[in-house]
Amino acid sequence: MTPQPHATKVQLSSSTDYRENYANSVQVRVSLWDFFLSFGTINQSGADSVTIVNYQGIFLSPQQAKALANLLSQNVTQYEATFGEIKLEPQQQGNVIQ
Repeated sequence: MTPQPHATKVQLSSSTDYRENYANSVQVRVSLWDFFLSFGTINQSGADSVTIVNYQGIFLSPQQAKALANLLSQNVTQYEATFGEIKLEPQQQGNVIQ
């Protein structure tokens, strides 16, 4: 019999500059080496005028980006099973959906 590996104990802590913010805009840029997520808020100042204020950019490795995509997919599935389907009404600006 091979011994079973022990579960890794994970301890979470927050740095002194940790902050939580609301984002209703996430833009993604991809390169060979990483994914870049830029978080911000959209403000509509007129019928045909939108301002996006970005406040945080995060670089992820391709592996971390895929792991995040899997986690988000699992959580959206669980959310919809509990609360119902999430309907999207995209506002298209060229090829970008905000």
